[in-house]
Amino acid sequence: MRKFDTKVQHLKYKVLREVARHAWKGDLAEKIPDIPKEIIPGKESTMRCCIYKERAILSERIKLAMGGDRGNPNVIEVIDIACDDCPASGYEVTDFCRGCLAHRCEDVCPRDAITFDSHLKAHIDKSKCINCGKCAQACPYTAIINRKRPCENACKVKAISPSPVDGSASIDNDKCISCGACVYQCPFGAVSDKSFILDVIDIIKKSENNSKYKVYAIVAPSISGQFSYAGATLGQVVEGIRKLGFHSVVEAALGADMVAMKETKELVEKGFLTSSCCPAFVSYIQKNFPNIVEHISHNFSPMAELGNFIKNNDPDSKIVFIGPCTAKKMEFQLEKVRPYIDSVITFEELQALFDSRNFVLTDFDETPLDNASYYGRIFARTGGLSDAVAQAIKELGIKDFELNGISCDGIEACKVELLKASKGKSSYNFIEGMVCAGGCIGGAGCLTHGPKNKTEVDKYGMEAHEKTISESIGFVNSLKKE
Repeated sequence: MRKFDTKVQHLKYKVLREVARHAWKGDLAEKIPDIPKEIIPGKESTMRCCIYKERAILSERIKLAMGGDRGNPNVIEVIDIACDDCPASGYEVTDFCRGCLAHRCEDVCPRDAITFDSHLKAHIDKSKCINCGKCAQACPYTAIINRKRPCENACKVKAISPSPVDGSASIDNDKCISCGACVYQCPFGAVSDKSFILDVIDIIKKSENNSKYKVYAIVAPSISGQFSYAGATLGQVVEGIRKLGFHSVVEAALGADMVAMKETKELVEKGFLTSSCCPAFVSYIQKNFPNIVEHISHNFSPMAELGNFIKNNDPDSKIVFIGPCTAKKMEFQLEKVRPYIDSVITFEELQALFDSRNFVLTDFDETPLDNASYYGRIFARTGGLSDAVAQAIKELGIKDFELNGISCDGIEACKVELLKASKGKSSYNFIEGMVCAGGCIGGAGCLTHGPKNKTEVDKYGMEAHEKTISESIGFVNSLKKE
């Protein structure tokens, strides 16, 4: 059974796997030129015009797998040479145009960009068109459409546009929130996230089997169901992570329990709050709604909260977060988070690590995760944080505060509610924002996407349904005293 949704993901995985394989062996530097031939052997092209272009693009993918352009602060980058087959964006007249007499499209065009041929069919002069869309709205036949490149269509914050130099995709870092929607949607894989997989391998190797320092893996709850394609249980996946060289595997849901309690207290104290768990949502507010930045929860995300706890108890430890989120790769580099998280990889990269070591997950014994509550685990889906806050209010015995929250599913829903809040017109006192559709289960770094993942997260959460948030926090406090 396929491990990924698309062939683009599979190609990206193969590059990561081979880079990781040679990194474990210690011969990566000398083998870099050979990797494109290892992935695409022979002389026949399979994806592009010729084998030479395919391998040239693979060389660029290898650079991204090795960390990409270190001078570019964004973790999302464009492979220019791979971005050359998408038609130019803009409004076009289709064959649906009937050459009508009304010419409404011509009448509404503010730049006189529309003319008609001898058959009265409309044409748009691209040199005059400003892409206002009035012609498309006016056409009674819906014969005028707005064609957008997949990456532009996927980017709801309008951070991607054609480069004026060569027409390839260009990312505006001042607008980009590193959500990775463009990464998943680009059919050529020309937009991709840079990888820190080599940093993780280096951390593991230098620990010398955890004798120099302990290496912890913090695993996002959306991992449930991600590796079930081959019949592997979550416990076997956890054991696989341990066998990669990690001392301990801790579920990020424990950090979510900690955040739920702290964020609830902050909400009650301040009266209005936006969540801080989704780094892309926080970045979106910071870049587009500066007047409500002060209302973003001052608490860490579950990843950073748990990393902070581990580092306070084991200062020499190294911590790697494993999850579905490309924006986490930006978050861990923030000044306030960097002391607690050493690196971040996605589930795609975890799969590459497993296969670089030839692991067969179903051969492993099970190592259970039993740290968090049901409410911490369902942070992985939209609405999970709001449910946890409602539960925390009950457990804290707060009587004089009524939660009136909204869970925003996807960037467009977030935009609508944040616009209201920025104008003082929101009717809610708590805004939970999840930039990816469905929440973390829809993250760009997932192996698979779809409604099945929500079911798996809820099922995973129910395994801890008897444990309250308070009991989970009690477990943390007991460790703090040891």
